[in-house]
Amino acid sequence: MDAKDILGLPKTAHPLTQEKKSRPPKESQRKPDGISREVYALIGDEKITWQWLPFTNSARKDDLQLYHWVRVVNGAPPSGDYSFAKYNKSVDVIKYTDEEYEKYLTDPVWTKEETDQLFDLCQQFDLRFIVIADRFPSSRTVEELKDRYYSVSRHILIARAASPADVSGHPLVKEPYKVTQEKERKRALSMVLSQTKHQERKDAEVLAEAKRIAESRARMVARSARELELPVTFNAGRENDERGTLRMLRVYLRTYALDQMIVAASSSAGLRTIKRVEQSLQELGVNLKPRVPTKAVCSEHLELRKEILTLLNLQKELQYKEADGSSYRDSTYETPGTPKDRTFVPDSMMFGGERVGKRDQKRKGPGRVSEAPSSPAQSKRPRKLKATDL
Repeated sequence: MDAKDILGLPKTAHPLTQEKKSRPPKESQRKPDGISREVYALIGDEKITWQWLPFTNSARKDDLQLYHWVRVVNGAPPSGDYSFAKYNKSVDVIKYTDEEYEKYLTDPVWTKEETDQLFDLCQQFDLRFIVIADRFPSSRTVEELKDRYYSVSRHILIARAASPADVSGHPLVKEPYKVTQEKERKRALSMVLSQTKHQERKDAEVLAEAKRIAESRARMVARSARELELPVTFNAGRENDERGTLRMLRVYLRTYALDQMIVAASSSAGLRTIKRVEQSLQELGVNLKPRVPTKAVCSEHLELRKEILTLLNLQKELQYKEADGSSYRDSTYETPGTPKDRTFVPDSMMFGGERVGKRDQKRKGPGRVSEAPSSPAQSKRPRKLKATDL
């Protein structure tokens, strides 16, 4: 029983409307040996072979013909120049004349024949000074050969230029060769290469400790700069921005430290006093900020500001003393209408914190001695002398 029996359908077979197209048999191609399956799939139907063919190199001055294996696609060998000829780079060695040598290049240590041999070898071996030193006829070190070559080239460049500024940017003029520096570099390099593993570990530990100390100092300087940082005002906005940029770069000007010391020394003074200090400096012909802010100059400038501030404080104290003395002298005054030979005395005086009333004064008869203690003599002003007392 099948599905047609279950569904009650007739078992007549339907003719096929389309017949399957027959595909032509695919020709089997064998993968060449030495090529991976992925690469062979990318090649497609190309026929690639390797052939032993001749070639010439344009970088050579002769017509030497050599052979090498070449990849040939569909029987067509590659055309064009040798692929490695582009890597052949030659150095343009400066040539000098006999007149130029006699005028600019004479040296008591070098003869003209040795200099000519040096430049010929430099042209032949493209400034490979190790090879040049090996081929040089006389015993010269690599540093001596380099120094002579670069010295001659630099003198010729400067002599042929219209002005020294025209060749100031040339590498041979801008960065002249230094024999002592080269020898020191090689000596240091030799010491590093001859170190043992133990010395390398010690050096690494020292460098790590030095880095840690430098970072610690940088954090301390940054913290001190934040603590000493002044508020930005509208007049000094640009100046504080520049100082903030310098602090980010961990660069500090001496004038900035001087400003901080001036603010610390003038913290107890008012704005008017600070203005008077600056005015005094201008009257003395002293700049508000030193033109040459060395440590000694900044110290002397700060000391002068302190002395001017002390002088202004003493002058102010003297003015207060003179004002107190003049007010004390002017305190003895006379009431209008009183006789010239009498001193005005108030009706009541303070005694022991209490006010003496008029009744207490009336009880005292003429000639009677008061039992109450007399007020201190210093509380009464001295009586002026009359004419009869004299």
